[in-house]
Amino acid sequence: MRFVRMHVAQAFGPAVVAAGLLLGCGGAFAASAEKGKAAYVQNGCWQCHGTQGQGGIAGLKLAPDPIAAEAFTAFVRGSNRLMPPYQEAILSNDDLADIYAYLQSIPKPVDYKTIPLLNQ
Repeated sequence: MRFVRMHVAQAFGPAVVAAGLLLGCGGAFAASAEKGKAAYVQNGCWQCHGTQGQGGIAGLKLAPDPIAAEAFTAFVRGSNRLMPPYQEAILSNDDLADIYAYLQSIPKPVDYKTIPLLNQ
């Protein structure tokens, strides 16, 4: 019996792991930062959150280091605060994933201490 279990694990183990990785990422492999930047602009996110998610008068800072993808999606879909909720009919799940990928792609700003002109 132990021999049979070992062969089953060897045969199906890699497939199960691969499926778990693909399904567990929630479409992260399909997300495009380039498409996300376009969707961010097209849907007006920049008007409150700034062109690079840096925050503004009306919107919070989104990048760099955005909140977890699940929390981001939940907030965008069900916001009851100043930001209107964006239902899937208005902003598709693919566009939302792309926007999140764009926010993740925004680099951290350079430390001002490393800029020679500012250290004179």
